[in-house]
Amino acid sequence: MSPLALTAEQIADFHRDGFVVARGMFSSEEAALIRKTAEVDDSLHQAAYFRSDSTGSKTRMTVWNEPGDDIFGLFSRSARIVDSMETLIGEEVYHYNSKLNAKEPFEGGAWEWHQDYGYWYASGCLFPRMATCILALDASTKENGCLQMLKGSHLAGRIDHALSGKQVSADQKRIDYLLEKLERVYVEQQPGDVLFFHANMLHASSANASAKRRWVLISCYNGRSNSPVLKHHHPEYSPLHKVPDSAILEAGIKPTAGKKSFLEKAYNPLEHQEG
Repeated sequence: MSPLALTAEQIADFHRDGFVVARGMFSSEEAALIRKTAEVDDSLHQAAYFRSDSTGSKTRMTVWNEPGDDIFGLFSRSARIVDSMETLIGEEVYHYNSKLNAKEPFEGGAWEWHQDYGYWYASGCLFPRMATCILALDASTKENGCLQMLKGSHLAGRIDHALSGKQVSADQKRIDYLLEKLERVYVEQQPGDVLFFHANMLHASSANASAKRRWVLISCYNGRSNSPVLKHHHPEYSPLHKVPDSAILEAGIKPTAGKKSFLEKAYNPLEHQEG
């Protein structure tokens, strides 16, 4: 077990609240290397697409399935992340997908309330043995559209999702009830902080109306026993090869160099199969 993995107290917080923030899990130097690589990686930017909110504001996204050997793959395969995820999910995990989300100043869009499992259930994953982690590359604040969590909402189970405008979101009536009963938490992060949350965790974010951008690196994991039963654009189980926690600093700036296979299409999350 990596000495940098989540502590017993943090794991208990995750199961009670549905999420936990590991402050400084990655050093400022590690976060800076990943951020700089994301800024100069032409392949990453060329593969990007946009998701719009109800006002037309857009968030830029680049999505991939295979973690790879670039610095982004070293993050998602790092011992501290994989060991934490296996403890949270309760079994061997594999890499389901990763993405770079970029909310630019004054134009980064909002995200409606949703659960990741609301999408992944439609992809053929039968159980919510799944979780997400988000590494802050910039300061993530209430002003620039940080993530909002409904504390404890993962215990409500999977909620029906439907297309609402240009996004897929959770049933609004159920959200309204839960907003009355549960605490809304604005999860602010500094570069190097990692947010872990359960697949059924309800989360949302506001648009970025500030002069400061908000870039995050997101990696999602699935349990080995939960390989999807439907053919989909996200993968079935394949072994995930961990790397030492030292790998990022040893690699330095290490872009994709055109070797990564990106998803260059904004899939409807409720699609069951590729057409």
